[in-house]
Amino acid sequence: MTQLIQIDDLSFLHSDSWKKNRTRYCEELEAGNILFFPKCPLPFPEDELQFLLKQRQTGSTNRKNIAYKPQSDTITNFVQSSKEQGQRLHEIMRNYSQRVSGFLKELLPPYASSWRLDYASFRPFEEKGRQLRTRARNDLLHVDAFPSRPMHGSRILRFFTNINPTESRHWITTSPFHDLAAQFGGSSVPFPKGIENTFVTKALTQLKCSARTLGLPLVFRSPYDVFMLNLHNFLKESSSFQTTCPKQHWDFPPHSCWMVYTDLVSHAATAGQYALEQTLIIPKEGMIDPEKAPLSTLEKLSQRQMIQPLYQK
Repeated sequence: MTQLIQIDDLSFLHSDSWKKNRTRYCEELEAGNILFFPKCPLPFPEDELQFLLKQRQTGSTNRKNIAYKPQSDTITNFVQSSKEQGQRLHEIMRNYSQRVSGFLKELLPPYASSWRLDYASFRPFEEKGRQLRTRARNDLLHVDAFPSRPMHGSRILRFFTNINPTESRHWITTSPFHDLAAQFGGSSVPFPKGIENTFVTKALTQLKCSARTLGLPLVFRSPYDVFMLNLHNFLKESSSFQTTCPKQHWDFPPHSCWMVYTDLVSHAATAGQYALEQTLIIPKEGMIDPEKAPLSTLEKLSQRQMIQPLYQK
C-alpha cells in the first residue's frame, strides 16, 4: 500500500551527500508513495494567496478547474470580471507553475532533463458534495487518464498545494496499480488489441501525415491509453469496488504540499476547497526504473505490445 514520505527540512538539497543520492525521491514516487511537505516549500506571497481565495465560485459547480497552459502561456476556464482580474490571475498561475518546476528541478534532478511541463490548475470548488457526472467526479477512487491527450506510456506526476487557510484536503487511496490491473485487466477491463492489419496501418499513417501537413491535430490513442481510460471509468462506475476496496485515509493540512504519480496510485479527493496543482509528464525512459511504469505492468499482464509508432506524436 501507499506510504507517506514526509519531508520537513530541505537543507539537504545543498549538501554534498545529496549529490550522491539524487534519485531517492524519484524512487519513492515510482514505488507508489506520496511525498508530503507539511510546510509549502515554495515562496508564496500573501497577496497572491489572498487574491486566489477571493475568487468566487461563479455559476454551476460542474465547471472545470481553472487551467494554466505553460506551453502557450494561456489561461482557460475562468470567468473574467475585469481585464485587471484576468491578468492578475494569469500572472499568479504562471508564477505558481514556474516556482513548482524550479523547486522540482532541485528535488527530482533525474527527471528534469526529460519531463514536459503540463497544465497547472486552480481548484476553487469544495470537493465534498460537488455535483458532477460520475466519470468527472474527484471523490471516487480512480487512476488518472486524459481522454483528449494520450500519454503513450508516459507518466502523470502531480504536485498539489492546499491554499485553504483553515481546512485540510482529504484523500483516500487504495491498492497499488499492479494489483488493480491484475484483478480487473482482461476481464472487467479488456486488454485492447493493436492495429495488426498492414493495409489499415498504411492508411492511418497516410491520414496522419496528411493532417499534419494541413496543420490539423490528429493523435491516435494507443492500446495503453484505451486501457487506462477504460480502467479510470470502470473504477469510478463500480459501486462494488468503491465500497469494498481497502482504503487509506490522508489529510493534507492548510499550506501543505504533496506529490504523487496519479496514474499509478488510485486516489480520490473526498473533501477540501482551494487547491493548486501542477502536472508534469515524465517519459517512461526518463524513469529511474521503467519496469515500474504502468505500461510495463500492462504489457507483462497482457503479453501484448501496447505502444506502437503509429499512435505516437
